[in-house]
Amino acid sequence: MAHIFFALYPLAMSSEFQQLSDKVAQLAALAQSLRRENAELRLHASALTDENSELTRRIEVAHQRVAAVLEKLPAAQIPVMDEEENV
Repeated sequence: MAHIFFALYPLAMSSEFQQLSDKVAQLAALAQSLRRENAELRLHASALTDENSELTRRIEVAHQRVAAVLEKLPAAQIPVMDEEENV
């Protein structure tokens, strides 16, 4: 019986080694995929940051334009009522 065990032992070790090797290969592929995805996300985040900066700048320019137009408008004339007129 021991002879059969030792005869099959190399096959079992070979199978376990192959399974481990397959798992290591899967892990390496996953790591590479995650590195690629991370690089893409960094590029996308950088592009969004640039876009946000541009939009912020445009909002500030628009704000300055509106403020300049408001400065040019005459002040609203609000009539002041006497207390007798309120009655």
